[in-house]
Amino acid sequence: MKPYLDALQDILEHGSWQDNRTGVATKMLPGIMLKFDLREGFPAMTTKKLAFGAVKGELLGFLRGANTVKEFNDLGCKVWDANANAPAWLDSEYMKTHNAGDLGRIYGVQWRDWITSDGGKFDQIANLIEQIKTNPTSRRLVVSAWRPDEMKQMALPPCHYSFQVIIEQSTNTMHLLWNQRSCDFFLGIPFNIASYALLLEILARITGYTAGTLTGFLADAHIYENHIDQVMEQLSRTPFSLPKLHISHKIQLGTAIESIEPKDIELVAYECHAAIKAEMAV
Repeated sequence: MKPYLDALQDILEHGSWQDNRTGVATKMLPGIMLKFDLREGFPAMTTKKLAFGAVKGELLGFLRGANTVKEFNDLGCKVWDANANAPAWLDSEYMKTHNAGDLGRIYGVQWRDWITSDGGKFDQIANLIEQIKTNPTSRRLVVSAWRPDEMKQMALPPCHYSFQVIIEQSTNTMHLLWNQRSCDFFLGIPFNIASYALLLEILARITGYTAGTLTGFLADAHIYENHIDQVMEQLSRTPFSLPKLHISHKIQLGTAIESIEPKDIELVAYECHAAIKAEMAV
């Protein structure tokens, strides 16, 4: 996880103070790139404990098009609870006609239920998998969650707003790159790294490729003022070796991606330092 830890140190040392919508100031650097090779190990944070159960639950929820707290909770993920109960969301026009716990048209809804200009629906994940199978050299293997016209219908507009798959045919290797506009480097980015690494491993498994590199293009990269002490504690720790990812052998070429369960995925030989608690800015 050296690329992540180096970036964390860089923000701490060279970031400028910036105000934002949460009311908690940040140290911010614009434009950071992180790259990991999954053939060297799974990029799970080792200088603090990664809540991998929540990572699995959230991603599998996205892949099913989940849009309620209950759906994520049922998959072992509670990271959306705070957003569902944020005062601004509860008082929104959207929530006047929807039930408590509804999160609106968030990531997974856009991935699986994009509304087209003619009022139809388009499944970006199904299309991505089909294009990987039939047109693997395409440079259009892109999934987007960015819908400016639907922002008011989302409990949280997408921070990581698009990803792209690239197939390296000469080595039968799949690479994945994601774009993120807002990057909470202490709490959020370790979670995002693990989530997109897991997505890459799943997509590679069900389409017959080896997972290769994961690259993140991170725009507003920041550390919240009330996370500074936690960041310094994390940077004082010595990293452990990366774990391996195990996906059940029943998940094979052609497996329906929405049928994958949390129990089908686990980290092997994951050694880490203790968790470091910090409050999420909402």
